[in-house]
Amino acid sequence: MQDLKITFIQSNLHWENAEANRVMFSEKIRKISAVTDLILLPEMFSTGFTMKPEKVAEDMKGKTVSWMKDMASEKNCVIGGSVVIEENGKYRNRFIWMRSDGSYECYDKRHLFRYGNEQDHYMPGSKKMVVSLKGWNICPLICYDLRFPVWARNRWKKEGEQMKAEYDVLLYVANWPERRNHPWKILLQARAIENQAYVAGVNRVGEDASGIIHSGDSAIIDFKGELMTAANAHKDCVETVSLSYESLSAFRSSFPAGMDADAFMLD
Repeated sequence: MQDLKITFIQSNLHWENAEANRVMFSEKIRKISAVTDLILLPEMFSTGFTMKPEKVAEDMKGKTVSWMKDMASEKNCVIGGSVVIEENGKYRNRFIWMRSDGSYECYDKRHLFRYGNEQDHYMPGSKKMVVSLKGWNICPLICYDLRFPVWARNRWKKEGEQMKAEYDVLLYVANWPERRNHPWKILLQARAIENQAYVAGVNRVGEDASGIIHSGDSAIIDFKGELMTAANAHKDCVETVSLSYESLSAFRSSFPAGMDADAFMLD
């Protein structure tokens, strides 16, 4: 299977200004010279982590989704990130997986950040999403989801003499504050180790309108929990990393922990 190239964009955000963020990310994306399969943007990349969805929400035919479609087509890759979406009078913190042909998949954030009253403004999702890219299976999640390992837990099924994982790459897009950056770093590594999967976490930098500072600390981690790359804190950064399926498969075969995984059900 071919290697998978992931590009993350760690960036400051213009508060509740979707047009300014679209212009900014257009410039950053167009400067990417490396060939890539997936460009990953932070949580609520068009607005910042706002609790005023009624002010900034768009629908799935809005300008930001259309922009994602145009940029994915222009770069001939998938673009992923979360956006404030209104649907049937309800608001969602929605991750959008936009393909170059204009088709897309969506995941609504399951765990809403109670400490920031997110649950008072947004509806939680109820289903995980696993998408395929170049034969890789990929599971996108959002920020606070990182603290809930059962939701992220890889599932395994036996195929012949091998155990097949539900996904190969776990993605987290975030607006994770600097004051809790230690859990961010450690939990990204933990999710990689316990799920025998690559993990990519992209976080914003800068200070938001509430005075909350974000250090970024975006990273891509391999299936053993080892850092493949880590962005400089507090700096805008664009990095592309190539993931090897051959290395992942060899590790899973040599250390088949999935064969001993517990069966479980999610409500």
